[in-house]
Amino acid sequence: MAMGKRTSEQAPLWVSVTDLPLSPGHPFYARLNTILDEAGFDRFVEEQCQPFYAPVMGRPSLSPGRYFRLLLLGYFEGLDSERGIAWRAADSLAVRSFVGLGLDVAAPDHSTISRTRRLIDVETHRVVFTWVQERLVGAELLKGRTVAIDATTLEANAAMRSIIRRDTGESYQEFLMRLALASGIKTPTREALARLDRRRKKRTSNKDWQNPADPDAKITKMKDGRTHLAHKAEHAVDLDTGALVAVTLQDADAGDTATLVETAIAAAEQVEAAHATSDMPAALTELVADRGYHSNQTLIDLEAVAVRSYIAEPERGRRHWTKRPEAQRAVYHNRRRVRGARGQRLMRRRGMYVERAFAHLYDTGGMRRTHLRGHRNILKRLLVHASAFNLGILMRTAFGRGTPRGLQGRQFDRDALQIAFRIFVERVWLPVRRVWWLSSPLPTVLRTHSLVALA
Repeated sequence: MAMGKRTSEQAPLWVSVTDLPLSPGHPFYARLNTILDEAGFDRFVEEQCQPFYAPVMGRPSLSPGRYFRLLLLGYFEGLDSERGIAWRAADSLAVRSFVGLGLDVAAPDHSTISRTRRLIDVETHRVVFTWVQERLVGAELLKGRTVAIDATTLEANAAMRSIIRRDTGESYQEFLMRLALASGIKTPTREALARLDRRRKKRTSNKDWQNPADPDAKITKMKDGRTHLAHKAEHAVDLDTGALVAVTLQDADAGDTATLVETAIAAAEQVEAAHATSDMPAALTELVADRGYHSNQTLIDLEAVAVRSYIAEPERGRRHWTKRPEAQRAVYHNRRRVRGARGQRLMRRRGMYVERAFAHLYDTGGMRRTHLRGHRNILKRLLVHASAFNLGILMRTAFGRGTPRGLQGRQFDRDALQIAFRIFVERVWLPVRRVWWLSSPLPTVLRTHSLVALA
């Protein structure tokens, strides 16, 4: 038998609908779409985004429901960039079904996704985040009374080699050349510049240096010890369910005690907004954090607003309260609570839930390194990413898996098998059977009767 060879073939001008590929869809995305449709997600986001769309016909736009689904896809598929999201939407039939793209419709370009993100403001993205939290409250998956706060660093989309001096505007290389000439080195080599740089103290400071492409990015030390331009993402996590209560984006060089207040206020506002339509309103009453957030002023402020603190206390030796007597009571009360049995349980739960959120959003979720610049742009993507994380908690309760990749290598449960079978029947078996029945020849008896009736 002769070996077949690949030959170039011209694509046909017309393609029959019956020849187009069909996909039963992904059971996870099908169930997620069912939840979103039953809650009226598309109608809600269209009402919220109506001011950002022109009332007259203009450039073809990306509908709000499709835009937010594409950003949700970034979390569920672990895609770090909008270009990757666009490629995935164009490549996968299951993803096209989730986003609502027909086979005769081209997937949106990454520039369209980017332009839509720039036009829709941060508050609208935050409203979508609150809408998802309301679904969690309805399913009793968000309490909001006991909240843990912690932060992590996100690598910025900016390079250290591009930083410039704030006062003179010269680059780092030009700055070293000037120092070398001032020290008497007339023709400095690269090795001489490196040696001169190592001898200096406090070589890079955010007070002296900035990146012109992304001024919000700050020089900081990453978790792995590298010095890089980065941002600081701070989470408030519900310790009863593990749901994300609030997400804020801070300067990477800002201390934990300086950013705690903003995140705590955002968490209290989100808890109040998520329970606004609930029969049982809730409020933030307890706050848990590690020793990096411990300070006298922090504990005084939390006690002033009637929030019980469980903040680990660093080793400071014997303390004297003659200069700060008002802080003694707050520090002692916090110390007593942390050392108690409940405080120890909350500390263990804090490490479990907070680190899990970091791993899902940034490590497997693809946001550890940002491809956007500016806090407002990054926060938009981060809020939808956090919404997808909360939807994963809802899906874990309703479907048994929180991500589509959770179905790999595992047996389907009964609900997943029923969903997959129903999707297969509706999208593959019934259309194919209908086409086969219409294209099959009529039996002899039916053809005879038809001819008699026509005569």
